[in-house]
Amino acid sequence: METLALIAVIILATGIGLRLIRLLNAQHDARIEAYRFSDPLPRPPGLPDDTGRRAHHTHTHR
Repeated sequence: METLALIAVIILATGIGLRLIRLLNAQHDARIEAYRFSDPLPRPPGLPDDTGRRAHHTHTHR
């Protein structure tokens, strides 16, 4: 009988923990969504439009 009570308490504690984590995640998501990020910095003059790795390679080696 004690074993069943212990198992029930563990399951109940796990369920409460899961519910708490979901509530905290929802609160965190709402806080992130409400935050206004600043505008991106302007591109410095003289830089090409595409600064990715492919922009620097004009020929391909195969």
